[in-house]
Formats: sequence, C-alpha cells, structure tokens
Amino acid sequence: MDQTGEMECTVLKRLLKEDGSRYLLLDCRSFLAFSSSHIRSAVNVRCNTIVRRRAKGSVSLDQILGGDEEVKSRLISGLYRAVILYDERTPDTSSLSQGGTISIVLNALGRDTFPTEIYLLKGGYDRFYSQYPDYCLKSKTLSVTAAQISSEPSCTSCGTPQHDQGGPVEILPFLFLGSAFHASKKDVLDGMGISAVLNVSSNCPNHFEGAYQYKCIPVEDNHKEDISSWFIEAIDFIDSVKDSNGRVLVHCQAGISRSATICLAYLMKKKRVRLDEAFEFVRQRRSIISPNFSFMGQLLQFESQVLTTSCSVEAASPSATLGPKSSSSPSTPFIFSFPVGPHGQPGSLTYLQSPITTSPSC
Repeated sequence: MDQTGEMECTVLKRLLKEDGSRYLLLDCRSFLAFSSSHIRSAVNVRCNTIVRRRAKGSVSLDQILGGDEEVKSRLISGLYRAVILYDERTPDTSSLSQGGTISIVLNALGRDTFPTEIYLLKGGYDRFYSQYPDYCLKSKTLSVTAAQISSEPSCTSCGTPQHDQGGPVEILPFLFLGSAFHASKKDVLDGMGISAVLNVSSNCPNHFEGAYQYKCIPVEDNHKEDISSWFIEAIDFIDSVKDSNGRVLVHCQAGISRSATICLAYLMKKKRVRLDEAFEFVRQRRSIISPNFSFMGQLLQFESQVLTTSCSVEAASPSATLGPKSSSSPSTPFIFSFPVGPHGQPGSLTYLQSPITTSPSC
C-alpha cells in the first residue's frame, strides 16, 4: 500500500480517451451504486459483508474479482498499464480506513506479484463525474415506446393494468423482467433483442415457440408453491443465454411476484448480494414488484444458503487466514423488512418484519 500513488481526474480522462482497455478501473462502491452509474469500463469489486468479515488481509483476487477470469488473467500477466481504484469520494493514501473496501482491495492486490502500478483516483467517482460526465455510464430503464404498444389499450382508464404499461425493464444487460402481455408482443421482444423467454407460470402460453428459446417454470402465485426448488435451474438457464450472448425475458402473468422472485434469486446468487440490496435494485427498475409472503420467505432462506456457500468457499481458499476457531458463535437477529400487498397487487406501503438468524462470522 505504501507504493500506491494518486491519480488526478484529468489524467484518468486522458488515459481513457487514448485507450481505456489498457487500464483496469476497480469500482469499490456497492453493487447498487455501481449499477446506477460508473466510469466507463470499470469493474465492480465483490466485497460484500461476508468478505468483509474475513478481510483481515486474507482476501484474494478470486474473491475480489469474482468470476471475471479474463480481468484476473490480464492483471496477473501484467497486461494492464495501471490499476486505478475509486469509491464515492476516494481519500488520499494517508487517510484510508483499514476496514474500508479500498483497503481490502489493496491488500488483495498486494498478495500477488505483478508489475502493474496501482493508483487511487483523487476525489473518487463524485469528482470525476462532476468534471467528465460523458465518460460515465448511467443505467437506464429500458421500456417500449407508446407506439409499440399502441395496438392495445395503453392507459389505466382503458382497462390496461399498471403492470402492462411501459414495457419490460432491463435488470442486467442480458436479463429483462416483464409481464405476460409483454411476452406476447413479438415486435417488442425483437426490438429488445430477446432470444429466450423464461415463463414462470403454469398457464401463460409460449406464443412464439419457433422464434425464441423457451423454458417454463410451472408455479402458481400462492403460499403453497415451492418456487425455491426451481432457483438453480432458472439461474442456469439465464446463464446459458448470457453465455451465448443472448438476452432473456423473465415473465409471469403480471411481472410482479413469480418472475420478480426469479430475478431476485439470480442477483443474490450471481452478484453475491443480500436480498434487501437485490430487492431495492430490482424495485428501482420496476417499482411494482411484490413477491408474495411465502416467496419472500423462500428468498430469505436462499440468501442464507448463498451466504453460507460463500463463507465455505472463502474458508477453503488457500489465501484464507489459518488459525483457531471458536467452538461456537452466538447468533444475532437480522430483521428484514419488505413490502407486501394483497395477493397479486403492487405498491403496498405495508411492511412486515421477518426475523431470521444469521451468524456474525463464518
């Protein structure tokens, strides 16, 4: 860390203009902040609460970079001219918090030997964005235009429910969430570049079997359904579409409960984020999501499985700190609040609290 330098925003702008691919930008902010906006070509580091618990100098590049093998390989091979780290308002090297994400990432980088110089971006993302907004990417909610859905009623007064207005939304560049009505509009699907459809219902038809790759998850939107038994199969299907450079629309009848649950499970598993963070991320894009109470409980259980798996992987990592472990760890309650409404209805302001027990350490 002593050899870490500082880089002015003007210098980074010049480097990005010349050839941004030769510099590795590591965005050390949260998944939500990164997804909202970030500097072009930046990579979001994986540093969730589980990683932080084990962050006493033992975090590896595998854990920080997740499954981004190409970035890791180029970094270790010395193919980047420099690595630049930033968070919201990156402090100078003399005032870094030892428990902060940037310090954790610096320690991870320091565990491997490579010739690339490391810099902190002075002023962080806030300063860079204020000076060079054209070099930053801000997320946008992708929705169809009024003209695309003009052949159907397009307003509440005409009978079109709220969940069918606007169109599908982009959750990730390859993952979209919408309703059965959206899935029935071929011009909309083609306009979005959809190549596959994940139908999370037992009665919504697959309208264009010859045109798209379909997968059905036949569940009803009620408290008796075990939707969690389909999580891994759905995640694998979405990944298969992603790996083939395709795009998948996930839908149920209304795009509120069942399909939203699948998208939340995907984010939790693949982005290693907690349910509350994934929920807020999706809600910002489709405000009417409201998985039923049972599905939220299953997502909470899935969250504990994901975090436990992450914990086990980190504990087995060669870079993990070896030492005595306590024979038992006291549990502390974690309270998660989420919005629920009448069955199948969005937008409730009522909150229920669902206590679960999580271990404070792995």
